[in-house]
Amino acid sequence: MLQQFLTYFEKRSFGVCAFLGERFNISISKIRLFFIYSSFLAVGFPLIFYFFAAFVLDIRNYVKRIRARVWDF
Repeated sequence: MLQQFLTYFEKRSFGVCAFLGERFNISISKIRLFFIYSSFLAVGFPLIFYFFAAFVLDIRNYVKRIRARVWDF
């Protein structure tokens, strides 16, 4: 049960750390650790940034899909 949950979450996760890692050429695990440790130190502020970035990335992917469909004539 737990393994199924972890697999589902990894496939459907927001992709913020992967995006930042590719963008700045940093290891994804280091970025994840940064978010974890900084959320403990800053009382959850990085989590707000993480969810905001996930929201922006989701809208960005949605716009890319719509743009591709419009020009598919």
